Amino acid sequence: MNIPAPVPQSQPEQLYAAVDLGSNSFHMVVVRVSAGSVHIIGKVKQKVRLAAGLDDNMMLDALSLDRGWKCLETFAERLQDIPLANIKVVGTATLRLAKNAHVFIARAEKILKHKLDVISGEEEARQIYLGVAYTSANEGNTLVIDIGGASTEVIIGNDMKPIHLVSLNMGCVTFKDRYFHDGNLTLAAFNNAIEGARTLLEPVAEDFVCFDWQQCLGASGTPQAITEILLAQGISDAIRFDYLLNLMQQCIDCGRIEELQIDGLLEARRSIFPSGLAILIALFEKLKIRDMQISGGALREGLIYGMLDNMEQHDRRTQTLEYTMAHFHIEAQQANRVKNLALSLFKQIQEQIDVSKMDSEGMLIGAAMLHELGLHIEYKQYHAHGAYILAYLPLIGYSQQQREGIKNLVFSHRQDINIQLFDNFHPDMRGIMLNLSRILRLACLLSIRRKDKVLPCINLALEGDSWQLTFPKGWLKSHPLIDAELANEKWQQHKVGWQLICE
Repeated sequence: MNIPAPVPQSQPEQLYAAVDLGSNSFHMVVVRVSAGSVHIIGKVKQKVRLAAGLDDNMMLDALSLDRGWKCLETFAERLQDIPLANIKVVGTATLRLAKNAHVFIARAEKILKHKLDVISGEEEARQIYLGVAYTSANEGNTLVIDIGGASTEVIIGNDMKPIHLVSLNMGCVTFKDRYFHDGNLTLAAFNNAIEGARTLLEPVAEDFVCFDWQQCLGASGTPQAITEILLAQGISDAIRFDYLLNLMQQCIDCGRIEELQIDGLLEARRSIFPSGLAILIALFEKLKIRDMQISGGALREGLIYGMLDNMEQHDRRTQTLEYTMAHFHIEAQQANRVKNLALSLFKQIQEQIDVSKMDSEGMLIGAAMLHELGLHIEYKQYHAHGAYILAYLPLIGYSQQQREGIKNLVFSHRQDINIQLFDNFHPDMRGIMLNLSRILRLACLLSIRRKDKVLPCINLALEGDSWQLTFPKGWLKSHPLIDAELANEKWQQHKVGWQLICE
């Protein structure tokens, strides 16, 4: 998480930490703030499964209490190096529900030497939204969903402001114990779990459906696990309802939780994956969700940025691009040259290539600004080097799917065209990605002189796979370098069945 924010350079380097005592896992994140940039320098996560220790009387058993305390002993050593004012420790759903939570809290505070705040469901939802908003670019009204171990938070908001939120008493740990306690993965068990989630959603669903929201973001947990599975199975796409039903069938085919084997599913999430999946299916149904992207943050990020609320806020994508360009020594003038030309070509044809299904302009800008990312390694294969680096950069402000799109656009912006590169995208988006690739290739090629005021007004028109670039009369003949590069590009596009006409 590298997010530059312009603050005075003289501000001393500081460490901050957020500790989230969740119902399934305990998390600690440590960040360093230096010259206005926030960098994660440590993360610790332990599966404590606190909610599994709740009995019928809502009392935490001795084993779950002990698991939690032992985990906090490991956290405490790291926290002793951080100023107390820069630490936030919160407990969530299980500590709200447990009648003997005070027993856990008293010892936990002694171990951590810090106050533990058990936050309300509404405050948890608010902090989750802020964590998502700080790390993901919001496009109008945004629906945010976080499925925890014992609660599920649903929030609608716009930019940094949550508008309506709710916390529901359903989570992947509690639903596992309620509906999959015998370990059997049957259709009946899934149907019962889905119906249980529907029942809890029924009183609040219309409050969210009535909003005209532009995107849905899933925060960590089950959505993250599903995205990892889709990628492992060769699907570069948002989470969609038919994928959820397919995963449910894969679970049922395995028969039992201990025999659950799905490509991309981590062992640590195996036992609670079916219950989280059932909850997500109900959420898609009741809230009429078409697709869901993964957010860049959640509760812990909300806590961290809440302590940094004096930092001036700017567009997260711009911050990310500026930081990445500076870090990898990308020439800003050339990047902007390519970006501006790519946007000019894009706007001439956007109505003909149906860009409404995804943030095409945002991905095109990101790829144009970062297309020379790999140049600091070497020239010949710099597009491949850039794509490799982008596979591991977080790119705060972009969803998982958008990051994948930017990576592939950078890879495909020069040399041979590989249309199979976009085969993992959903059919609705594959054609758009291929068109963005063609635009970026042309923008890079036409900017080869690396100078301003070289190019004339260029018109782009298309008819199917046939694209036509029109220059002022005689211009190409007087610029033989660009003419030759366009001739090579015509051949490259011809090899994959496309036509490029330049006149």
